Amino acid sequence: MEEGSRCQIKIDRPVYEHDQLRKDFDYDKSRADNCSACLNYETNFKKLLLRTVPVVGWLRHYKWKNDIVADIIAGFTVAIMHIPQGMAYGLLGNVPPVVGIYMAFFPVLIYFFLGTSRHNSMGTFAVVCLMTGKAVLEHSDPSFFSKRIEPNATDQNPIIESVHDLYSPIEVATAVTFTVALFQLAMYVLRLGVVSALLSETLVSGFTTGAAFHVIVSQIKDLLGLHIPRHKGLFVVINTVQSVVQELSMVNWAAVLISVVTSVVLILNNELLKPVVAKKSSFPVPIELIAIVAGTLVSKYCNLEEIYSIKIVGEIPSGLPLPRPPPFSLVTTVLLDGFTIAIVSYSITLSMAFIFAQKLNYEVDPNQELLAQGMGNVFGSFFSCMPVTASLSRSTIQQVVGGKTQIASVVSCTLLLFVLLWIGPFFEPLPKSVLASVIVVALKSMVMQIGDVYKFWKLSKMDALVWLATFLTVVFVSIEIGLLTGVVMSLATIFVLSLKPHTCLLGSVPHTDLYMNIERYKGAVEIPGLKIFQYCGGINFATRNTFKAELLRLVDINPQKELIYRTKLTKYGDEIDVKQTESPNEKIARLQRKVNRELRCLILDFSSLSHIDPSGVSMLQIVTEGFQKIDIPVYIAACSDPIYEKISKCGLLKHKSSIRTFPTVHDAVECAIEIFTINASTISTVSRL
Repeated sequence: MEEGSRCQIKIDRPVYEHDQLRKDFDYDKSRADNCSACLNYETNFKKLLLRTVPVVGWLRHYKWKNDIVADIIAGFTVAIMHIPQGMAYGLLGNVPPVVGIYMAFFPVLIYFFLGTSRHNSMGTFAVVCLMTGKAVLEHSDPSFFSKRIEPNATDQNPIIESVHDLYSPIEVATAVTFTVALFQLAMYVLRLGVVSALLSETLVSGFTTGAAFHVIVSQIKDLLGLHIPRHKGLFVVINTVQSVVQELSMVNWAAVLISVVTSVVLILNNELLKPVVAKKSSFPVPIELIAIVAGTLVSKYCNLEEIYSIKIVGEIPSGLPLPRPPPFSLVTTVLLDGFTIAIVSYSITLSMAFIFAQKLNYEVDPNQELLAQGMGNVFGSFFSCMPVTASLSRSTIQQVVGGKTQIASVVSCTLLLFVLLWIGPFFEPLPKSVLASVIVVALKSMVMQIGDVYKFWKLSKMDALVWLATFLTVVFVSIEIGLLTGVVMSLATIFVLSLKPHTCLLGSVPHTDLYMNIERYKGAVEIPGLKIFQYCGGINFATRNTFKAELLRLVDINPQKELIYRTKLTKYGDEIDVKQTESPNEKIARLQRKVNRELRCLILDFSSLSHIDPSGVSMLQIVTEGFQKIDIPVYIAACSDPIYEKISKCGLLKHKSSIRTFPTVHDAVECAIEIFTINASTISTVSRL
């Protein structure tokens, strides 16, 4: 068909009412319900196993010859990224840096069996580690942070016995991890995978941007080599900045130099070298690993700790930690932290999973992701791990270098096992300023999200307010309160928008069965005697008055007042000529001008009605009865089957004379016009008699 030409549509069918259409075409609600029940409650063990342990299904069809090399390359690349990020984010969580590498090993093995995303790289993530670090600082024995940040490890296990009935940082971190797992598993059992929808794009952008500022401020002490107290509770950013300003005279210039050199090298790689390399090879330059290896070698052979008082990572145990249960007595204390981290970590993981699934055309099960992440955290809590999340940078690299499945994660775990068994102690002389630089530079993309506020402001002022409120509360008050503020404001936005639904009157596009907004489509014409009212949204106890007010405003007739006017006119004289402009009785003349005798039928277009509750149906019944009293029938058009069934159950369709329903607006219009014609013929016949 040539551009600009039009196809012609011609349909010849009878006018249907909704109930007749369902009868003629054998509508059976029970069949749909039974089918859904079959899909949701299958008892076949094999299918249940495939759903619960997805690896059983996809591993059988794995293309070893075509995909194994790509997965090995991807796994090797991601493992290289895990080492610097794990160590850096381990310190961000106020636990020994080796914990970050544990997180890239133990929970990832569980995710391999239970996860449905082929490209999510599970492990450390800055925001989640920061939130965990806050809980660690809040509930740990302060003596662990008074002398050295990282506790000494014994028996190849960094877990330390608590003193004076207080908890070590590792104990608090594992308790938080176990609590997060409990919430995620509970959400899986209750099938609450959709809860992540509460975190809108606007909220997540504002929250992560604010959290990025939290992370940067928390690293200033290591970037400058300062010894300042660790703040907890509310207004952490403000208090930390104040402490930094007070201690500026004690800056360690050697640490500053290390931070500047490391940051410049990382930035030059990201901005200049990385784009050039990306054009020639998908394998990225492991600049972060190069930076920490170089920093370790320089620190070791130049004795930076002894000569310049540079803070270093310290003792890193070799080998795997011994399994040890988290302190269950601490679970009730960290419930709030566990809940917020569970929601944030799951939402980030699911967002990453959906991005790659949509891009590469495969399916992700939100509820199964809850099981995979929850079980991974349970397993990790017994091996000194913080809560795990998918990382945007690592996941993107895993996909870009050609990774096909989670076998890449198994390859990554294998390489990290060698690091844990033999290579870990090599990084003990690493300056903390190097890790701080790695963290800060890696947060560039998050910090640049601050420009999103302008995008949201252009699209929606309310979204921009949600972003600003979330961001400012996270930065200046606390992360948890900021998240709560964002969720509350997002829900409030939805509520406010639902109270201001889109409404309009529709007109007919001549010679078609199309009906358009007469305010926007100037070619649409109102049909004499008809008002077609379109309502977009839901009708419930909160919006029923809004619906009624908008209906009466646009239709420009109030049945109650109209009935009063007509009753008074009848009282003053039945033989009044309503077209007469002058009247001996001025009161009658005023009533004549108020009476509306043009509207003969009202059609409610419910094609965009999302839901209706019993309160809304009761309001519709009242409105319908009001128009019936002034001889104006009300038709409902184009409502969905669930809406039809709801209003039917609530008794709105009990009496055929009260209201009629039609599958389309055009059916309702044709029926109304036919009645107009019949009535006009009847009146003409009576007048002749």
